[in-house]
Amino acid sequence: MTSPSKVSYLVVGAEEAGQRLDNYLLKQLKGAPKSLVYRIVRSGEVRVNKGRADVTYRIVEGDQIRIPPIRLSENTKPVISERAAASRGPEMPILFEDDALLVIDKPAGLAVHGGSGVSFGVIEQLRALRPQAKFLELVHRLDRETSGILLIAKKRSALVALHEMLRTDRGMDKRYLALVQGKFPDARRHVRFKLFKYTTADGERRVRVTPDGQDSHTILNRRTAFEDATLLECELKTGRTHQIRVHCAHSGFPILGDDKYGDFALNKQLPKMGLKRMFLHAWRLSLPHPIDGTPLELEAPLPPELTAYLDTLQTL
Repeated sequence: MTSPSKVSYLVVGAEEAGQRLDNYLLKQLKGAPKSLVYRIVRSGEVRVNKGRADVTYRIVEGDQIRIPPIRLSENTKPVISERAAASRGPEMPILFEDDALLVIDKPAGLAVHGGSGVSFGVIEQLRALRPQAKFLELVHRLDRETSGILLIAKKRSALVALHEMLRTDRGMDKRYLALVQGKFPDARRHVRFKLFKYTTADGERRVRVTPDGQDSHTILNRRTAFEDATLLECELKTGRTHQIRVHCAHSGFPILGDDKYGDFALNKQLPKMGLKRMFLHAWRLSLPHPIDGTPLELEAPLPPELTAYLDTLQTL
């Protein structure tokens, strides 16, 4: 559905239930600005079961929602589908898909969703390429410069189950590959720091180690030692923002190419040496299927640009 030219009535289905009213309307009214959606709800033009409702209302299966006629100006008409038609963007290989779950191999350089200066992320691209899909929601995030396994729920029941796994830090075995600066001395090291998330003045998300932060735990396993770098397999036991990046940097082994927590002087030299991105990749993920519990073993191979850089390094 896009912008209705007359009053329309929608009935909430099982897979749509549980969303906030504003988020539901934004998906139905493709291209409508959030300010417009808020205005028509607050003015009472949108009705839920013939009554007024707040934008924060959680819709329920069977709710009847009245949507008034919407007129969008030329500069606010939907553009995502046009962009998708003109260019499919970076290739996103599908690692697994069924009627509840979609797993892709996200390329580096692509944000998972629009915002913070990015208008067209992974989830917007997928929705544009699959206009028939009734439900597509990100299960978790990957940093823009991180590549690898990304989970997208195709059913609300799957989203709820996966969020519970993430919230309890149980059920998922998450492994990343990271190339860090220096010679990592241990075959296996448990790293535990308390992390505090904050936003900088220019809107960037950052994390620092502080006594009043949230508990975090990563196990760093040495895979390959090079002359001036080490390839680590990072086993996530918690899932804090920027956890691996901060754990490596605070341990004295920053990830190569990390523009937030890395060695900035070294990072400037890396493109000349063949590494033009951060060396962090969501490599393997094991979890029970969110609907039937079947064990899933997912793997995204290391991207060619990262394997090519490894080939240039001298192994100890």
